[in-house]
Amino acid sequence: MPRSVITIGIPALFVLLWSTGQISARFAAPYADPLTFLSIRFGLAGGLIAIYAVLAGATWPRRRIDWVHGLVSGVLLHAIYLGTVWWAIKHGLPAGISGLIAALQPLLTAALAGPLAGERLSVRQRLGVVVGICGVVLVLYPKLAGTGFFASGGDTIPALVNVVGMIGVTAGTFYQKRFLHSGELRTIAVVQYLGATPPVLLVALLTENLRFEIVWPSVLSMAWSVLAMSIGAIALMLMMIRQGAVSRVASLIYLMPPTIAFQAWLFFDETLSAVQIAGMVGTAVGVYLAVKVAPAVETATVRAAVSR
Repeated sequence: MPRSVITIGIPALFVLLWSTGQISARFAAPYADPLTFLSIRFGLAGGLIAIYAVLAGATWPRRRIDWVHGLVSGVLLHAIYLGTVWWAIKHGLPAGISGLIAALQPLLTAALAGPLAGERLSVRQRLGVVVGICGVVLVLYPKLAGTGFFASGGDTIPALVNVVGMIGVTAGTFYQKRFLHSGELRTIAVVQYLGATPPVLLVALLTENLRFEIVWPSVLSMAWSVLAMSIGAIALMLMMIRQGAVSRVASLIYLMPPTIAFQAWLFFDETLSAVQIAGMVGTAVGVYLAVKVAPAVETATVRAAVSR
């Protein structure tokens, strides 16, 4: 395979797949309860990856504690993160804003790398965190001023729930770095889905009507979420890790907010003001400056991306 495909094409495709997470949630929202949708998605993705892992002869965790770590990381990366994102979008949070909140995860990871992982931030990384936060303030300012979804108190909750999810995936990133820094990624992914499915299904049973309409938008969203994201992204990540291209994926994270915003505009006519666009660019620059963390955190961040 040409080197340019490995170093540019595959990471770019991975990022493109990753950026469709909020878009899939927005497509499915009118036709399925969010946690019901995710329960089905986790079951299908986990089952298909398990079949593939068995056929490929992949190694399964041997120690009980490794299974426990896989289950816990699944709760953090899948149940908490995806559960809150899909719930927030279902309850009115624009996909573009949700994507921006999700993009804060690398900034939070970089900011916490020192106290939690003993890694020192460079001046460039610290500047990136500051610039990124300023960018977010610019994006949210018109809404905080009462011109958008923060204008009514009830609309504040989806944004706050989405922030909880971003914190959850950040915690999952550090958890993976600490306890799952090695091992077979395919079987770890299966264990993570085993951990994520029960709590999401339980909350769905308690709070939702288990609605999933068999219509094209919901079926296509499910197929895309399972095949392109939960399975396709993992395959691409495995290929990149083998070729040593993980750092390039991390450096492309800064493209997430504008990519998601463009897709939200294209499919759902979501728009941003000039101030918000400037803030989104600032956030992208901040993530770009801050994302150059140590390889271990970098790898965990990429693994966390697969949870989308």
